[in-house]
Amino acid sequence: MKPSHRLGFVLRLSIALLPAAAVAGVPAERGPEAYSQAVDGLDAAQSAAFLRGRALFHQVWVVAPSLEHEVEGLGPLYNAFSCSACHPGNGRGHAPDGPGERMRSMLVRLSVPGHGPHGGPRPSAAYGDQFNEQGIPGVPGEGRARLSWQPDVFRYPDGSLCALRRPRLQLTELAYGPMRKVQTSARIAPAVYGTGLLDAVPDAELLTLARRQRPDHVRGRVNLVWNAGNAQMAVGRFGWKANVPHLTQQVAAAFLGDMGITSGMFPQRNCTSVQQACRQAPAGRVPQLDPKQLADTAAYVATLAVPPASVPSDARGEAAFTQAGCANCHLPELHVADRHGASAGGESVIHPYTDLLLHDMGAALADGRPDFRAGSRAWRTAPLWGIGLAREVDGRAGFLHDGRARSLEEAVLWHGGEAQAARQRFVRLSRADRLALLDFVAGR
Repeated sequence: MKPSHRLGFVLRLSIALLPAAAVAGVPAERGPEAYSQAVDGLDAAQSAAFLRGRALFHQVWVVAPSLEHEVEGLGPLYNAFSCSACHPGNGRGHAPDGPGERMRSMLVRLSVPGHGPHGGPRPSAAYGDQFNEQGIPGVPGEGRARLSWQPDVFRYPDGSLCALRRPRLQLTELAYGPMRKVQTSARIAPAVYGTGLLDAVPDAELLTLARRQRPDHVRGRVNLVWNAGNAQMAVGRFGWKANVPHLTQQVAAAFLGDMGITSGMFPQRNCTSVQQACRQAPAGRVPQLDPKQLADTAAYVATLAVPPASVPSDARGEAAFTQAGCANCHLPELHVADRHGASAGGESVIHPYTDLLLHDMGAALADGRPDFRAGSRAWRTAPLWGIGLAREVDGRAGFLHDGRARSLEEAVLWHGGEAQAARQRFVRLSRADRLALLDFVAGR
Protein backbone atom coordinates (compact mmCIF):
# COMPACT_ATOMS: atom_id res chain seq x y z
CA MET A 1 0.00 0.00 0.00
CA LYS A 2 1.42 3.42 -0.96
CA PRO A 3 1.97 5.91 1.91
CA SER A 4 -0.78 8.23 0.63
CA HIS A 5 -3.22 5.30 0.44
CA ARG A 6 -2.29 4.12 3.91
CA LEU A 7 -2.71 7.61 5.40
CA GLY A 8 -6.20 7.94 3.93
CA PHE A 9 -7.18 4.53 5.30
CA VAL A 10 -5.90 5.33 8.78
CA LEU A 11 -7.72 8.66 8.84
CA ARG A 12 -11.03 7.13 7.82
CA LEU A 13 -10.61 4.46 10.48
CA SER A 14 -9.89 7.09 13.15
CA ILE A 15 -13.00 9.01 12.13
CA ALA A 16 -15.11 5.90 12.43
CA LEU A 17 -13.84 5.38 15.98
CA LEU A 18 -14.64 8.89 17.23
CA PRO A 19 -16.88 9.00 20.32
CA ALA A 20 -20.59 8.86 19.61
CA ALA A 21 -21.05 12.20 21.34
CA ALA A 22 -19.16 13.82 18.48
CA VAL A 23 -21.77 12.81 15.91
CA ALA A 24 -25.04 12.17 17.67
CA GLY A 25 -26.09 15.72 18.42
CA VAL A 26 -25.35 15.39 22.14
CA PRO A 27 -24.57 18.89 23.43
CA ALA A 28 -20.90 19.42 24.29
CA GLU A 29 -20.85 22.84 25.87
CA ARG A 30 -17.13 23.00 26.50
CA GLY A 31 -13.87 21.59 25.24
CA PRO A 32 -12.51 20.56 21.84
CA GLU A 33 -15.82 19.09 20.60
CA ALA A 34 -17.87 22.23 21.30
CA TYR A 35 -18.23 23.06 17.59
CA SER A 36 -18.60 19.47 16.34
CA GLN A 37 -22.18 18.60 17.26
CA ALA A 38 -25.02 18.09 14.82
CA VAL A 39 -28.16 20.14 15.27
CA ASP A 40 -31.08 18.41 16.93
CA GLY A 41 -33.87 16.93 14.84
CA LEU A 42 -32.00 15.44 11.89
CA ASP A 43 -33.88 12.60 10.23
CA ALA A 44 -32.16 9.38 9.13
CA ALA A 45 -31.20 10.72 5.69
CA GLN A 46 -29.84 13.99 7.11
CA SER A 47 -27.88 12.13 9.80
CA ALA A 48 -26.35 9.89 7.15
CA ALA A 49 -25.36 12.92 5.06
CA PHE A 50 -23.86 14.53 8.18
CA LEU A 51 -21.68 11.48 8.81
CA ARG A 52 -20.58 11.19 5.18
CA GLY A 53 -19.81 14.88 5.08
CA ARG A 54 -17.90 14.70 8.33
CA ALA A 55 -15.68 11.97 6.89
CA LEU A 56 -15.02 14.10 3.80
CA PHE A 57 -14.29 17.16 5.93
CA HIS A 58 -11.59 15.24 7.82
CA GLN A 59 -10.39 13.29 4.79
CA VAL A 60 -6.73 13.58 3.79
CA TRP A 61 -6.87 13.88 -0.01
CA VAL A 62 -4.22 12.11 -2.08
CA VAL A 63 -2.35 12.82 -5.30
CA ALA A 64 -3.76 11.44 -8.56
CA PRO A 65 -3.55 8.85 -9.93
CA SER A 66 -4.47 6.71 -6.94
CA LEU A 67 -6.18 3.41 -6.27
CA GLU A 68 -8.49 5.41 -3.99
CA HIS A 69 -10.24 7.23 -6.81
CA GLU A 70 -12.90 8.70 -4.54
CA VAL A 71 -10.32 10.77 -2.62
CA GLU A 72 -7.73 11.55 -5.29
CA GLY A 73 -7.05 14.95 -6.78
CA LEU A 74 -4.94 16.89 -4.26
CA GLY A 75 -3.20 19.82 -5.94
CA PRO A 76 -1.25 20.23 -8.12
CA LEU A 77 -0.92 23.39 -5.97
CA TYR A 78 -2.51 23.56 -2.55
CA ASN A 79 -2.39 24.92 1.00
CA ALA A 80 -3.77 21.98 3.01
CA PHE A 81 -4.45 18.23 2.76
CA SER A 82 -7.93 18.43 4.29
CA CYS A 83 -10.72 20.79 5.32
CA SER A 84 -10.12 20.12 9.01
CA ALA A 85 -6.45 21.09 8.71
CA CYS A 86 -7.54 24.72 8.29
CA HIS A 87 -10.65 24.49 10.50
CA PRO A 88 -9.50 22.51 13.55
CA GLY A 89 -12.51 21.29 15.47
CA ASN A 90 -14.68 23.24 12.97
CA GLY A 91 -13.33 26.41 14.56
CA ARG A 92 -11.15 29.28 13.44
CA GLY A 93 -7.55 29.21 12.34
CA HIS A 94 -4.54 31.05 13.70
CA ALA A 95 -1.63 33.11 12.44
CA PRO A 96 2.01 32.02 12.70
CA ASP A 97 3.94 33.39 15.66
CA GLY A 98 6.73 34.58 13.39
CA PRO A 99 8.33 34.36 9.93
CA GLY A 100 9.92 31.00 10.67
CA GLU A 101 6.57 29.28 11.12
CA ARG A 102 4.49 28.20 8.14
CA MET A 103 0.87 29.16 7.72
CA ARG A 104 -1.12 26.09 8.79
CA SER A 105 -4.66 27.46 8.98
CA MET A 106 -4.21 30.71 7.13
CA LEU A 107 -3.89 31.79 3.50
CA VAL A 108 -3.06 34.82 1.39
CA ARG A 109 -5.50 36.17 -1.19
CA LEU A 110 -3.97 37.82 -4.27
CA SER A 111 -5.19 40.25 -6.91
CA VAL A 112 -3.93 43.03 -9.15
CA PRO A 113 -5.56 46.40 -9.82
CA GLY A 114 -8.67 46.24 -11.98
CA HIS A 115 -11.66 43.92 -12.15
CA GLY A 116 -11.77 40.25 -12.99
CA PRO A 117 -14.65 38.27 -14.44
CA HIS A 118 -18.08 39.43 -13.21
CA GLY A 119 -16.59 42.42 -11.38
CA GLY A 120 -14.63 40.47 -8.77
CA PRO A 121 -10.91 40.73 -7.99
CA ARG A 122 -8.54 40.39 -10.92
CA PRO A 123 -6.17 37.45 -10.34
CA SER A 124 -2.41 37.67 -10.69
CA ALA A 125 -1.40 36.37 -14.13
CA ALA A 126 1.36 34.23 -12.64
CA TYR A 127 -0.01 33.30 -9.21
CA GLY A 128 -3.79 33.39 -9.50
CA ASP A 129 -6.05 34.61 -6.69
CA GLN A 130 -4.62 32.55 -3.82
CA PHE A 131 -1.02 31.94 -2.83
CA ASN A 132 -0.42 28.17 -2.69
CA GLU A 133 2.77 27.34 -0.83
CA GLN A 134 2.62 23.60 -1.47
CA GLY A 135 2.92 21.54 -4.65
CA ILE A 136 2.62 17.83 -5.36
CA PRO A 137 5.80 15.98 -6.43
CA GLY A 138 7.15 17.57 -9.61
CA VAL A 139 5.17 20.81 -9.19
CA PRO A 140 6.93 23.68 -7.40
CA GLY A 141 4.91 25.43 -4.73
CA GLU A 142 4.45 29.11 -5.36
CA GLY A 143 6.75 30.25 -2.55
CA ARG A 144 6.71 31.08 1.14
CA ALA A 145 4.36 33.42 2.98
CA ARG A 146 6.12 34.87 6.01
CA LEU A 147 4.31 36.81 8.70
CA SER A 148 6.14 38.89 11.27
CA TRP A 149 4.75 41.11 14.01
CA GLN A 150 5.32 44.66 15.13
CA PRO A 151 4.45 44.96 18.82
CA ASP A 152 2.47 47.85 20.28
CA VAL A 153 0.92 48.65 23.65
CA PHE A 154 -2.41 50.37 24.22
CA ARG A 155 -2.90 52.35 27.41
CA TYR A 156 -6.42 52.91 28.72
CA PRO A 157 -7.35 56.20 30.41
CA ASP A 158 -7.29 54.37 33.75
CA GLY A 159 -3.69 53.26 33.16
CA SER A 160 -4.45 49.64 32.23
CA LEU A 161 -2.35 48.21 29.40
CA CYS A 162 -3.11 45.82 26.54
CA ALA A 163 -0.41 44.37 24.28
CA LEU A 164 -1.23 44.53 20.56
CA ARG A 165 0.59 43.36 17.44
CA ARG A 166 0.48 44.53 13.83
CA PRO A 167 1.21 42.04 11.01
CA ARG A 168 3.79 42.42 8.28
CA LEU A 169 3.49 40.00 5.33
CA GLN A 170 6.28 39.01 2.95
CA LEU A 171 6.02 36.61 0.03
CA THR A 172 9.43 35.06 -0.60
CA GLU A 173 11.09 32.26 -2.60
CA LEU A 174 8.74 33.02 -5.50
CA ALA A 175 8.81 30.13 -7.97
CA TYR A 176 7.01 31.74 -10.91
CA GLY A 177 8.63 35.12 -11.25
CA PRO A 178 8.37 38.44 -9.42
CA MET A 179 5.07 39.89 -8.28
CA ARG A 180 4.25 43.32 -9.61
CA LYS A 181 1.47 45.51 -8.20
CA VAL A 182 -0.01 42.52 -6.39
CA GLN A 183 -2.57 43.24 -3.69
CA THR A 184 -2.42 40.81 -0.78
CA SER A 185 -4.75 39.89 2.08
CA ALA A 186 -3.68 37.43 4.79
CA ARG A 187 -6.67 35.64 6.32
CA ILE A 188 -7.16 32.94 8.91
CA ALA A 189 -9.76 30.25 8.30
CA PRO A 190 -13.13 31.20 9.82
CA ALA A 191 -15.20 28.95 12.05
CA VAL A 192 -17.76 26.88 10.13
CA TYR A 193 -20.37 25.97 12.77
CA GLY A 194 -23.71 27.73 12.41
CA THR A 195 -23.17 28.51 8.72
CA GLY A 196 -26.30 26.60 7.72
CA LEU A 197 -28.34 29.06 9.76
CA LEU A 198 -26.57 32.05 8.27
CA ASP A 199 -27.22 30.59 4.82
CA ALA A 200 -30.91 30.53 5.67
CA VAL A 201 -31.19 34.27 6.39
CA PRO A 202 -33.24 35.66 3.48
CA ASP A 203 -31.58 38.11 1.12
CA ALA A 204 -34.54 40.43 1.70
CA GLU A 205 -33.65 40.74 5.38
CA LEU A 206 -30.07 41.73 4.57
CA LEU A 207 -31.23 44.29 2.03
CA THR A 208 -33.64 45.72 4.60
CA LEU A 209 -30.90 45.92 7.22
CA ALA A 210 -28.68 47.74 4.73
CA ARG A 211 -31.32 50.45 4.40
CA ARG A 212 -31.80 50.86 8.14
CA GLN A 213 -30.52 54.03 9.79
CA ARG A 214 -28.31 53.36 12.79
CA PRO A 215 -26.53 55.47 15.40
CA ASP A 216 -22.91 56.65 15.06
CA HIS A 217 -23.18 56.91 11.25
CA VAL A 218 -23.06 53.13 11.03
CA ARG A 219 -24.22 51.96 7.62
CA GLY A 220 -24.10 48.32 6.62
CA ARG A 221 -23.80 47.43 2.95
CA VAL A 222 -24.46 44.24 1.03
CA ASN A 223 -21.80 42.89 -1.26
CA LEU A 224 -23.11 41.88 -4.68
CA VAL A 225 -21.07 38.92 -5.89
CA TRP A 226 -21.04 36.23 -8.56
CA ASN A 227 -23.19 33.16 -7.96
CA ALA A 228 -21.39 30.35 -9.77
CA GLY A 229 -24.39 28.07 -9.34
CA ASN A 230 -26.80 30.04 -11.51
CA ALA A 231 -24.37 32.46 -13.25
CA GLN A 232 -26.01 35.56 -11.77
CA MET A 233 -25.08 38.32 -9.35
CA ALA A 234 -26.30 37.72 -5.81
CA VAL A 235 -26.11 39.02 -2.25
CA GLY A 236 -22.88 37.91 -0.57
CA ARG A 237 -22.85 36.57 2.99
CA PHE A 238 -19.83 34.26 3.47
CA GLY A 239 -16.13 35.03 3.58
CA TRP A 240 -14.37 37.81 5.46
CA LYS A 241 -15.62 40.30 2.88
CA ALA A 242 -19.00 38.65 2.24
CA ASN A 243 -17.72 37.68 -1.21
CA VAL A 244 -19.57 34.34 -1.50
CA PRO A 245 -23.37 34.08 -1.88
CA HIS A 246 -24.19 30.65 -0.48
CA LEU A 247 -22.75 27.79 1.49
CA THR A 248 -22.32 25.24 -1.32
CA GLN A 249 -20.24 27.73 -3.31
CA GLN A 250 -18.17 28.49 -0.21
CA VAL A 251 -17.40 24.78 0.19
CA ALA A 252 -16.62 24.25 -3.51
CA ALA A 253 -14.38 27.33 -3.62
CA ALA A 254 -12.46 26.13 -0.57
CA PHE A 255 -11.92 22.69 -2.11
CA LEU A 256 -10.41 24.34 -5.19
CA GLY A 257 -8.49 27.20 -3.60
CA ASP A 258 -7.15 25.36 -0.56
CA MET A 259 -6.66 21.82 -1.87
CA GLY A 260 -6.74 22.19 -5.66
CA ILE A 261 -9.76 19.85 -5.94
CA THR A 262 -12.14 20.60 -8.80
CA SER A 263 -15.91 20.23 -8.78
CA GLY A 264 -18.81 20.74 -11.15
CA MET A 265 -19.10 24.30 -9.82
CA PHE A 266 -15.39 25.02 -10.33
CA PRO A 267 -14.12 22.53 -12.95
CA GLN A 268 -10.87 24.33 -13.92
CA ARG A 269 -7.67 23.50 -12.04
CA ASN A 270 -5.92 26.28 -10.13
CA CYS A 271 -2.95 26.51 -12.53
CA THR A 272 -2.02 29.75 -14.26
CA SER A 273 -0.68 29.94 -17.81
CA VAL A 274 2.96 30.13 -16.65
CA GLN A 275 2.70 27.14 -14.30
CA GLN A 276 3.43 24.46 -16.87
CA ALA A 277 4.21 21.62 -14.45
CA CYS A 278 0.92 22.32 -12.71
CA ARG A 279 -0.98 22.26 -15.99
CA GLN A 280 0.63 19.00 -17.10
CA ALA A 281 0.21 17.09 -13.82
CA PRO A 282 -2.15 14.07 -13.93
CA ALA A 283 -5.67 15.02 -12.90
CA GLY A 284 -7.29 11.65 -12.27
CA ARG A 285 -11.04 11.81 -12.51
CA VAL A 286 -12.61 15.08 -13.70
CA PRO A 287 -14.11 16.74 -11.79
CA GLN A 288 -12.33 15.33 -8.76
CA LEU A 289 -15.16 16.04 -6.32
CA ASP A 290 -18.39 14.42 -7.44
CA PRO A 291 -21.76 16.14 -6.86
CA LYS A 292 -22.69 13.84 -3.98
CA GLN A 293 -19.42 14.53 -2.16
CA LEU A 294 -19.93 18.27 -2.54
CA ALA A 295 -23.52 17.98 -1.33
CA ASP A 296 -22.53 15.85 1.66
CA THR A 297 -19.72 18.18 2.71
CA ALA A 298 -22.04 21.18 2.45
CA ALA A 299 -24.71 19.28 4.41
CA TYR A 300 -22.23 18.51 7.18
CA VAL A 301 -21.20 22.14 7.53
CA ALA A 302 -24.81 23.30 7.27
CA THR A 303 -25.94 21.09 10.14
CA LEU A 304 -23.15 21.84 12.62
CA ALA A 305 -24.83 23.23 15.69
CA VAL A 306 -24.00 26.47 17.41
CA PRO A 307 -22.98 25.68 20.99
CA PRO A 308 -25.41 26.95 23.60
CA ALA A 309 -24.52 30.15 25.40
CA SER A 310 -21.81 29.17 27.86
CA VAL A 311 -22.57 31.95 30.34
CA PRO A 312 -26.03 33.24 31.31
CA SER A 313 -26.59 36.80 30.19
CA ASP A 314 -25.20 39.23 32.74
CA ALA A 315 -27.21 42.43 32.96
CA ARG A 316 -24.11 44.55 33.51
CA GLY A 317 -22.18 43.10 30.56
CA GLU A 318 -25.17 43.17 28.22
CA ALA A 319 -25.92 46.78 29.14
CA ALA A 320 -22.29 47.76 28.48
CA PHE A 321 -22.36 45.93 25.13
CA THR A 322 -25.50 47.78 24.05
CA GLN A 323 -24.57 51.18 25.43
CA ALA A 324 -21.12 51.08 23.85
CA GLY A 325 -22.78 50.60 20.46
CA CYS A 326 -21.51 47.08 19.73
CA ALA A 327 -25.04 45.95 18.89
CA ASN A 328 -25.23 48.47 16.05
CA CYS A 329 -23.43 45.91 13.87
CA HIS A 330 -23.41 42.75 16.01
CA LEU A 331 -27.18 42.38 15.89
CA PRO A 332 -28.48 39.91 18.48
CA GLU A 333 -31.22 38.57 16.20
CA LEU A 334 -31.75 37.56 12.58
CA HIS A 335 -34.60 35.67 10.98
CA VAL A 336 -34.16 32.46 9.02
CA ALA A 337 -36.08 30.54 6.39
CA ASP A 338 -36.17 26.73 6.35
CA ARG A 339 -33.56 26.00 3.68
CA HIS A 340 -31.63 23.21 5.36
CA GLY A 341 -34.26 21.01 6.91
CA ALA A 342 -33.54 20.78 10.62
CA SER A 343 -30.61 23.20 10.56
CA ALA A 344 -32.74 25.96 12.01
CA GLY A 345 -33.92 23.66 14.79
CA GLY A 346 -37.50 24.63 14.06
CA GLU A 347 -36.80 28.24 15.09
CA SER A 348 -37.43 31.31 12.97
CA VAL A 349 -35.07 33.58 14.94
CA ILE A 350 -31.35 33.02 15.52
CA HIS A 351 -28.89 34.92 17.70
CA PRO A 352 -25.59 35.17 15.78
CA TYR A 353 -24.65 38.74 16.80
CA THR A 354 -23.96 39.82 13.23
CA ASP A 355 -25.78 41.63 10.44
CA LEU A 356 -23.79 39.80 7.71
CA LEU A 357 -23.11 43.19 6.12
CA LEU A 358 -19.98 45.08 5.17
CA HIS A 359 -18.72 47.94 7.30
CA ASP A 360 -15.79 50.32 6.99
CA MET A 361 -13.49 49.20 9.80
CA GLY A 362 -10.87 51.89 9.40
CA ALA A 363 -7.34 52.20 8.05
CA ALA A 364 -5.70 50.00 10.69
CA LEU A 365 -7.57 46.91 9.46
CA ALA A 366 -7.41 47.75 5.75
CA ASP A 367 -5.82 45.08 3.56
CA GLY A 368 -5.50 47.07 0.33
CA ARG A 369 -7.46 44.48 -1.64
CA PRO A 370 -11.04 45.16 -2.85
CA ASP A 371 -13.47 42.30 -3.47
CA PHE A 372 -16.54 43.07 -5.61
CA ARG A 373 -18.24 45.96 -3.74
CA ALA A 374 -16.10 45.51 -0.62
CA GLY A 375 -13.34 48.10 -0.47
CA SER A 376 -10.00 47.51 1.20
CA ARG A 377 -11.32 48.85 4.55
CA ALA A 378 -14.58 46.89 4.43
CA TRP A 379 -15.19 43.67 6.37
CA ARG A 380 -18.26 41.60 7.09
CA THR A 381 -19.47 41.77 10.69
CA ALA A 382 -18.14 38.62 12.34
CA PRO A 383 -20.71 36.44 14.16
CA LEU A 384 -20.06 36.30 17.90
CA TRP A 385 -22.06 33.21 18.82
CA GLY A 386 -19.85 30.56 20.38
CA ILE A 387 -16.75 32.76 20.08
CA GLY A 388 -15.79 32.44 23.73
CA LEU A 389 -15.09 28.72 23.21
CA ALA A 390 -12.64 29.31 20.35
CA ARG A 391 -9.53 28.65 22.41
CA GLU A 392 -11.04 25.64 24.12
CA VAL A 393 -11.47 24.09 20.67
CA ASP A 394 -8.02 25.20 19.50
CA GLY A 395 -5.62 26.81 21.93
CA ARG A 396 -4.10 29.07 19.26
CA ALA A 397 -7.30 30.31 17.64
CA GLY A 398 -7.03 33.91 16.48
CA PHE A 399 -9.48 36.77 16.04
CA LEU A 400 -10.06 39.28 13.25
CA HIS A 401 -9.41 38.41 9.62
CA ASP A 402 -5.64 38.05 9.93
CA GLY A 403 -5.49 36.55 13.42
CA ARG A 404 -3.61 39.54 14.82
CA ALA A 405 -5.89 39.62 17.88
CA ARG A 406 -5.12 36.94 20.46
CA SER A 407 -8.06 37.91 22.64
CA LEU A 408 -11.46 39.51 22.31
CA GLU A 409 -10.10 42.61 24.03
CA GLU A 410 -7.41 43.02 21.36
CA ALA A 411 -10.04 42.55 18.65
CA VAL A 412 -12.17 45.38 20.05
CA LEU A 413 -9.19 47.72 20.27
CA TRP A 414 -8.43 47.26 16.56
CA HIS A 415 -11.92 48.46 15.59
CA GLY A 416 -12.06 51.75 13.71
CA GLY A 417 -14.02 53.45 10.95
CA GLU A 418 -17.74 52.99 11.59
CA ALA A 419 -16.88 51.24 14.86
CA GLN A 420 -14.66 54.04 16.15
CA ALA A 421 -17.33 55.58 18.38
CA ALA A 422 -18.17 52.21 19.93
CA ARG A 423 -14.48 51.52 20.50
CA GLN A 424 -14.02 54.84 22.22
CA ARG A 425 -16.94 54.14 24.56
CA PHE A 426 -15.41 50.76 25.35
CA VAL A 427 -12.06 52.39 26.11
CA ARG A 428 -13.68 54.89 28.49
CA LEU A 429 -15.52 52.22 30.48
CA SER A 430 -14.30 51.33 33.93
CA ARG A 431 -12.14 48.22 34.04
CA ALA A 432 -14.98 46.32 35.72
CA ASP A 433 -17.44 47.28 32.98
CA ARG A 434 -14.94 46.41 30.23
CA LEU A 435 -14.46 42.96 31.71
CA ALA A 436 -18.22 42.53 32.08
CA LEU A 437 -18.69 43.43 28.40
CA LEU A 438 -15.99 41.00 27.29
CA ASP A 439 -17.45 38.25 29.49
CA PHE A 440 -20.84 38.87 27.89
CA VAL A 441 -19.37 38.49 24.41
CA ALA A 442 -17.44 35.37 25.40
CA GLY A 443 -20.60 33.81 26.78
CA ARG A 444 -22.69 34.11 23.64
